[in-house]
Amino acid sequence: MSDGGGSSSNYPIIDSHIHLYADTHIPHLNWAPSLPDGHVLKRQNSVEQYRAATKSRSSLLGFVFVETDRRSGLEEDSWEHALAEVDLLRRIRDGSPSEGEGHVPEDRSLALGVVAWAPLGASVKSLEKYLDRLGASRDLQAKDGLVRGFRYLLQDKPQGTALRTEFIDGLLLLEKQGAKSFDLGVDYRQGGQWQLLGAAEMLRRFYEHSTGTMKIVINHLCKPNLHENVTTPRSDPENFKVWRKCIKTLSEFPTTYMKLSGLFSELPSQSPDQPTPISELLDVSRPYIQEIFRDFGPDYGNSGGKMRIMFGSDWPVCNVGGPGIERSWTHWVDFVGAVLEELHLSHEDKAMVWAGCAKEVYGLDVRVDR
Repeated sequence: MSDGGGSSSNYPIIDSHIHLYADTHIPHLNWAPSLPDGHVLKRQNSVEQYRAATKSRSSLLGFVFVETDRRSGLEEDSWEHALAEVDLLRRIRDGSPSEGEGHVPEDRSLALGVVAWAPLGASVKSLEKYLDRLGASRDLQAKDGLVRGFRYLLQDKPQGTALRTEFIDGLLLLEKQGAKSFDLGVDYRQGGQWQLLGAAEMLRRFYEHSTGTMKIVINHLCKPNLHENVTTPRSDPENFKVWRKCIKTLSEFPTTYMKLSGLFSELPSQSPDQPTPISELLDVSRPYIQEIFRDFGPDYGNSGGKMRIMFGSDWPVCNVGGPGIERSWTHWVDFVGAVLEELHLSHEDKAMVWAGCAKEVYGLDVRVDR
């Protein structure tokens, strides 16, 4: 039964998915050249801007930074920008800003963890060298370490990338080195079902040898096509049926988790002057939301009674399609609160979505009870 407290203000929040970069970092972002000047992502989006966006929520404990897809490659001479990105987060955590980076010493407590880029697909020897240059071994073993997991975006990679032996061996090395997670980024709407089918096969091969200690964290519901008119899970177009089947397959691996994040950029754009009412957002997304809670919620057999869904804002990308830079983060939080209330989750399950799941998966050194 619902506890009647769906509002996020009743719960501590860990934002499990944000990106940060200063103006000077924009030339090093893979996706930036395709954006027009003045785009909401082609501006400084650092802790200063994040604090402004989240100032209305005193219950925010902090964030998990996820790599921003800087220009990087599998060869050692192309790691510079990925390594510099983690250095930025170390300065935030240490309270030692460089000029123009958009953070101050008081921000140090917000940086709870980092999901860093890693050259998966390179040889194991190269990956070991990268982890050494990153200084990851101390982080991964320490209770308060900064780097908690890794991501290598698959949504823009050639078909079969994740099935290469080097990729699977790289995942197993990350797990052996103590990584808490690998964040899985695929895109069903733009990339097609082969991305999800390939992800499922990747996980099958990984779990054949995995010890089960590294969690797989699926980003953004795999970016479904929310522009379709889906009314119920049983009355739907073919694309939704395929997405639903793939999501269920991914959920059958017991250490996979789902981020409730990233939907604003998949929905019709909202106006800063007139945000789409929460009720309308619920109507459009309800079948997708119901599916992930059915498959990753505590009542699903492979979940073992555990909630495997965590809150993430995908800031500042939530500003793309959201109701502007001042309101998008808060509107997303309000939407998630309405989702949890509509599903009549217990107090304990709501707390897990807002913070507990992220703390557990990423091994964060922060108290979430109050």
